[in-house]
Amino acid sequence: MKVFKFGGASVKDAEAVKNVATILKQYPDQNIVVVLSAMGKTTNALERLTNAYFFSEENKTTETENATTILEEIKKYHFDIIEQLFTDKGHPIYNEINNAFVELDWAIEESPTHSYDHEYDQIVSIGEIVSTKIVNAYLNQAGIKSKWQDVRDFIQTDNTYRQGNVDWELTQRLSQALATSEGITVTQGFIGGTSENYTTTLGREGSDYTAAIIAFTSNAESVTIWKDVPGVLNADPKWFAETKKIEHLSYHDAIELAYYGATVIHPKTIKPLQNKKIPLYVKSFLNPKEAGTIINEDQSSLPLPCFIFKVDQVLISISPKDFSFIVEENFSAIYKLFAEKQVKINMMQNSAISFSVCIDNDAHKLPDLIKTLQKEYRVLYNENLELITIRYYDQATIDRVTMDKKVLLEVKSRYTVQLVAQNND
Repeated sequence: MKVFKFGGASVKDAEAVKNVATILKQYPDQNIVVVLSAMGKTTNALERLTNAYFFSEENKTTETENATTILEEIKKYHFDIIEQLFTDKGHPIYNEINNAFVELDWAIEESPTHSYDHEYDQIVSIGEIVSTKIVNAYLNQAGIKSKWQDVRDFIQTDNTYRQGNVDWELTQRLSQALATSEGITVTQGFIGGTSENYTTTLGREGSDYTAAIIAFTSNAESVTIWKDVPGVLNADPKWFAETKKIEHLSYHDAIELAYYGATVIHPKTIKPLQNKKIPLYVKSFLNPKEAGTIINEDQSSLPLPCFIFKVDQVLISISPKDFSFIVEENFSAIYKLFAEKQVKINMMQNSAISFSVCIDNDAHKLPDLIKTLQKEYRVLYNENLELITIRYYDQATIDRVTMDKKVLLEVKSRYTVQLVAQNND
């Protein structure tokens, strides 16, 4: 069995969905699990919907987005795609997708009864549900026999909403039917289910991780992530005009790059694959016959530096109010707090009386984190920063990326350098 993962860009419109069908036709009579993300930028739109719904009460006196209006935009986007794929207005997919949105419409008419993270997962997960239903219906119409599968029936997590932790033993047991299925199965990325039948998500861009979970529990032959780039590049084309494709990556280098923020692969993807030595291919859905990049257990150093940029970063400096040393006891308390607040540290450095961390600027988590830290520590922070990571760096590459920037913090190891910087005004 093979596992194919298609992201939002690969199903962003009707032509893209047709292209997915064209790719699958190149693999006749093979057992393939197709993992799909939400279409285009639907997840972003559903996040806006969640915010408008959850914060509607406190924003009644201010100008804010209307949840119903956002939902109508999302519905229109999907039905525009459906109308281009299915000319027969009597096709069952029209009613099926309409029912999915009606249920969401009913849900946002009621006041929130759970935490923001819980409500987020119930709403945002709709993107993957409707995406997979549309693509599955089109594949069958195009003569590619496929079946739809709800991923929540076999990927089970705990109740950590927005960052569900997989129950591997239960997931393994529930995945047996999937492992022996024949033909093409279409399922959702990014989401899982709890024992109480609530939906969880696995973290932003978590569809790659879903593909790895399925591959691990099903002993798949390989995983292929289909992207709009020719493979893993040494830098994001958004930041660099000239990039180079990396033909081969070891699991080690891949997990390092993913951990530091390389968006081509979700950070949790590699471990399940490495544990069973399942190769990962990153290929272009625009040029599917090209070789792409292979990631496997073969060890080899990268032949060129790799650059990773994370924007909208916050640098927080934490120090004791009494000017005492930062010691192990402080670290333990600080790490525990970050874990409780579900805030990931992207970079850290400590001195005698200060501990500095760089994190993503999450408007829902940062204010509470700062307020809680300030109860015990003196806290300073800078916003609107960039975190630059270079794997296999040299001084020339550092000089290149820090031109016209002020470096606030630098951490070097043997193969990797991280720089927190701001633009010079």
